Amino acid sequence: MDLIGKLEEIERSYLELEDRMGLPEIAGNPAELQKLAKRHADISELVTTYREYRKVADEMHEARALLESGDHELVALAREELHRLQPLTEELEHRLNVLLLPRDRNDEKSVIVEIRGGAGGEEAALFAADLFRMYARFAERKGWKVEILSTNETGIGGLKEITARLDGRGAYSLLKFESGVHRVQRVPVTESGGRIHTSTATVAVLPEAEEVDVEVRTEDLRIDTYRASGAGGQYVNMTDSAVRITHIPTGVVVTCQDERSQLKNRVKALHILRTKLYDLELQRQHAEMAAERKGQVGTGDRSERIRTYNFPQNRVTDHRINVTLHKLDAILDGDLFELVDALVTADEAEKLKNLEG
Repeated sequence: MDLIGKLEEIERSYLELEDRMGLPEIAGNPAELQKLAKRHADISELVTTYREYRKVADEMHEARALLESGDHELVALAREELHRLQPLTEELEHRLNVLLLPRDRNDEKSVIVEIRGGAGGEEAALFAADLFRMYARFAERKGWKVEILSTNETGIGGLKEITARLDGRGAYSLLKFESGVHRVQRVPVTESGGRIHTSTATVAVLPEAEEVDVEVRTEDLRIDTYRASGAGGQYVNMTDSAVRITHIPTGVVVTCQDERSQLKNRVKALHILRTKLYDLELQRQHAEMAAERKGQVGTGDRSERIRTYNFPQNRVTDHRINVTLHKLDAILDGDLFELVDALVTADEAEKLKNLEG
């Protein structure tokens, strides 16, 4: 089926969905209404873009007809109109092709972000804290909710590791390319000699798993409780509120001690475990589809160095797409929009190239 035929079929489906959503029996069935509304929303942008494309195509047809009118003024106007409409037509055609690309079924999900200090000791932990603040500020700019699930802090404000939930529709589609090794080059606050050091932190962005995505059987779990560590003195937790859950079949271990309640820690730990098991399955599927890897930004390997943050030059470089921005301070304050757009655009371009090839 050609492009126009495919788009007409999708528009018909869109109109049918609107009709069905208006039926009394559907209106009285919240679950079915929600399912139809989601499908309707999923193709809404595609249909709107197609209608705009069709409108522009009609205008171009009318302008070409005027070229045959023999009226010099009308011909001149028609040429101006075609000159204006041609690039718009090409832009809309490109957008339609992008919107027709197979979608990642996880794109609309919220995410669990794990950040760990890597090479560099205390400086790496401080950099991990900077990265978490960067993502938290980006989430705030997007209107998402940020929930810290687990932390392991150092004495001077660094983070050995942190796990947080960024709750917002489409979070995974924007942040999925952040997984990998992030490198920082700067004079550490712990360094008195003024020498530039290089440290790293690792980031993993996981699509949040729902209960329907992965089954966690009670018999596959070993759950241990222990006394949570704290700052000492009055803050020492005198009860065994911290929770460690081991998934026996895979060996995945999750700990949570941030809440004073053992029950709350257990709920959070199970949530993280479910997401990690879902991610393991996704990684297995990706490994089996090596050809698809060619249509993605980077390799998807979380040991891959993806980005460098150079403080002396106020520079951020993403090595996968060879993009350098001299606005490190703004980026660390959550202004990730230019980088995110560049990564998404590069990924779309690779996928389009693979389809055409």
